[in-house]
Amino acid sequence: MAIEVGAVVEGVVSGITNFGAFVSLPGGGTGLVHISEVADAYVKDVKDYLKEHDKVKVKVINVDPKGKIGLSIKQVKAAENSAVRQPPPPPRTFVRKDRAPARSGFVAPVRSAGPETFEDKLSRFIKESEQKQLEFRRSTDAKRGGRGTGRN
Repeated sequence: MAIEVGAVVEGVVSGITNFGAFVSLPGGGTGLVHISEVADAYVKDVKDYLKEHDKVKVKVINVDPKGKIGLSIKQVKAAENSAVRQPPPPPRTFVRKDRAPARSGFVAPVRSAGPETFEDKLSRFIKESEQKQLEFRRSTDAKRGGRGTGRN
């Protein structure tokens, strides 16, 4: 049986190392499930997840010209979970609340009806950034006693 990339096969764990687990595949081949492909969570020790002679479903993720076969248990479980999942909920809309209270003299920007271009977004970002920096400088200067006063 030829092993093809993307195929899901069942194998038996034949050995466990600190960097992964070797799995015997049907047809006599052996592949490696790297420690990063064992589970979705952080895997410190492969022995916490697998034992020798365990039957596991694996997905073939690569086949090296030298004959090395890369396998993944994590991708099989992700595919199974996505098949069972419910359709995603409709996107939520958020109303942005400004953190700072409204100031006198503040005029809200007028939004055009058309889509905003990159240049518009960039100029708005620069303007908002300069305004925030100015407010920050004012608040820190007030705490220091204003400009031009030195410490003696």
